[in-house]
This record gives sequence, structure tokens and C-alpha cells, in this order.
Amino acid sequence: MKVQVRLFARYREEAGRDSLDLELPDGGTVERAWEAVTRQLPALGPYRPFTLFALHNDYVDADHPLGDGDELCLFPPVSGGAPEPGLDWIEVTPEPLSERAVAQAVEHPGAGALALFSGVVRDQTGGRHVKFLEYEAHGPMALAKMREIALAMRQRWPIISRIAVVHRVGRLEIGESSVMIAVSSPHRAEAFEACRFAIDTLKETVPIWKKEHFEDGEVWVGLQSG
Repeated sequence: MKVQVRLFARYREEAGRDSLDLELPDGGTVERAWEAVTRQLPALGPYRPFTLFALHNDYVDADHPLGDGDELCLFPPVSGGAPEPGLDWIEVTPEPLSERAVAQAVEHPGAGALALFSGVVRDQTGGRHVKFLEYEAHGPMALAKMREIALAMRQRWPIISRIAVVHRVGRLEIGESSVMIAVSSPHRAEAFEACRFAIDTLKETVPIWKKEHFEDGEVWVGLQSG
């Protein structure tokens, strides 16, 4: 069977390509695909303990079976009721983010509290001067995972009024916002707690990667080796 493998962020740079096609035996698994990839691209071999696998816009385990025509994505590790249609703003965008627009998106006449988190590009990391950042995403899966976060927020805090989760991709300069999360709620405790839950979960599960550019080099953030 034929399987296409897509590579992202540092994996793409290490390989010098963004995809490759594999021929696998019928009944092959994700692990067998990984082994085939590293035979062609041995530079990726050391990253196996830290690699995340995704299929059909969801994470899968290494023993997950593959089918003919599947597209397998290899990711570095990232960093009560359904929502009412049209009320939550979930987006990945190359455009600059606006605190005013995000706050307005979650305004609600029944909300007495509005919490907004903005992650801003700082000018140093670990004592090294940062020139700028680059963010890269697997767009469809990033949106799917962000929607899952919004649903989890509503299940955990049913009184939440509206939610916005917006992430920037591309080049960001110092002082620009990379991510904004806003939550409105009748009471402040739920708004604060839900906002923190959203950013913490986003950093752990959404396939968006950050590359820091310094005066003396560059590095992908989140990779646990190299």
C-alpha cells in the first residue's frame, strides 16, 4: 500500500523536504512507517522518543494501522454541551492579532467578567537576544484541536458565555502577540480558570511550532533533543 508522510518544522529542515511517499505491506502500522522513513532519512532517527503522529486530523499511537492512501504527519512535540454555532471564534491566521477585536468577539450581555490572555514575543530567552520568531502550524489539525479545547472548556465550565482562541503563524516581531484567548462568563473565577486551562492545553496539544531567531543562531522550541 502507498502512504504519504508529511514533515513539519525542524523535521522538515533536517530532511530537506516536506514529504515523502512510502510503499508499505498491507496492515502496516505507524511504527513501520516511521522505520521506513528513518531508513531514507536517518537524521530523524534520534527524534523517535519525542515524535507525535497524526492521521485524519487527530493524534494516533505508534501501533495504529495504516491504510492505502493515508497521509501520516510527523510532528515535533508542541508547545455541558457543544458550543453554540457562530459564537466561538477559533482561528489560525497570518494576520496581526487585535486585543480589541478578540475582546469584542466574546462580549455578551449576560457576562459580568471577561478574561483575555495575550502571549507576546519578548526580546530575550535565556539571556540570548531574540531578533524575531516564526510560527508554523498544521492548519486543519490545529483548528480541530483548538475546537476540542473550546468544547472541553464548555463541558468543564458550563456557564461560560463565549470563547475566542486565535493563534498567529508566520514571522512575528518583538512585542507582537502570537496567541490570544478570551473568555466571557457571568463570574470572574470561571473566566480566569477557563482562560488558563485553554492556553496550557493549547501549548501541549495543538500542532503549532515556534522557531526563535537569535543574533548567533536559531532554534525550534519544544523539541526535547538536539
